[in-house]
Amino acid sequence: MAANGSLMHAIVYHGPGRKAWKEVPKPVIEEDTDAVVKVDSVTICGTDLHILKGDVAAVTDGRILGHEAVGTVEQVGSGVKNVRPGDRVLVSCITACGSCRFCREGSYGQCIGGGGWILGHRIDGTQAEYVRVPFADTSTYPVPEGVTDEEVLMLADIGPTGYEVGVLNGRVSPGDVVAVVGAGPVGLSAIMGAKLFSPSHVVAIDLADARREAAKQFGADLTIDPAREDAVEVLRGLTDGLGADVAIEAVGVAATFELCAALVRPGGRVANVGVHGGPASLDLENLWIRNVTITTGLVDTYSTPTLLKLLATHQVDLARFVTHRFPMDDFLEAYDTFSRAADTGALKVVVSS
Repeated sequence: MAANGSLMHAIVYHGPGRKAWKEVPKPVIEEDTDAVVKVDSVTICGTDLHILKGDVAAVTDGRILGHEAVGTVEQVGSGVKNVRPGDRVLVSCITACGSCRFCREGSYGQCIGGGGWILGHRIDGTQAEYVRVPFADTSTYPVPEGVTDEEVLMLADIGPTGYEVGVLNGRVSPGDVVAVVGAGPVGLSAIMGAKLFSPSHVVAIDLADARREAAKQFGADLTIDPAREDAVEVLRGLTDGLGADVAIEAVGVAATFELCAALVRPGGRVANVGVHGGPASLDLENLWIRNVTITTGLVDTYSTPTLLKLLATHQVDLARFVTHRFPMDDFLEAYDTFSRAADTGALKVVVSS
């Protein structure tokens, strides 16, 4: 559906459990560093489901959801230097002012100059026919020749999230045994990223049959259904009783974080990637004496240029993430399919104009 004049359609949040595909004003340039991008392809993130559960209080009634898109630049502000109308761009889930102390360190997710995770969170997002992108020069990336919208869309969020917050924060190294708890899209991204570092074993742990099967396709050497097997005992059996070198939490609930803490060996690393809506127990009385390192993090997207190179040279296969496709007018059906992933087998859904 094409936008009509100054109006467009978008997914609008109306409080926990409530959203609508409705007509809203089309965005306009507000700052001279903005771009307005026509959304060609967009996806839904597990974080959007957390928002709809009420886990993210900063998202208020009337917010357009979404923080991932590939699109065509329609208009730019007078201060934009590197992005021009007609350019095909990846809209990153993280917006970077480029000049604050955190951006200068590459910690774009912590930007204090007006960026960070703002799309679909503190300002209107990408699940719409058009989106306003602040700091366009530092918050969009040219799409490489020879790759599809669907492939590059996977680098808006899940690609760098699994890679940075899981693999790099967890310091995955050659020969490591890596346990990934949760084989949803971000967990699968972590599996794919871990394989770049030649671990001895990647073990995926998930309750859903379809997601364990997907984990095998993405490179997992072993999968575990924690309802049928004791994951801790399986990992100890692989490691002479020690446990995993790295445990990556990719769900965002207390039980999976606590499982990761139980899976890891003395001196090992727990990398929490999942978005948590409540507290989890931290058994410091057991962890401190075992020298366990725990990392957390919002993605910074500093790895996006590297991942774009790997995509352009076909060293990573991101097209396999996409399991379902919808036109814009079926956005609510796309949400239903993605939210019932255990039944539908959805990994990533793509909604295109």
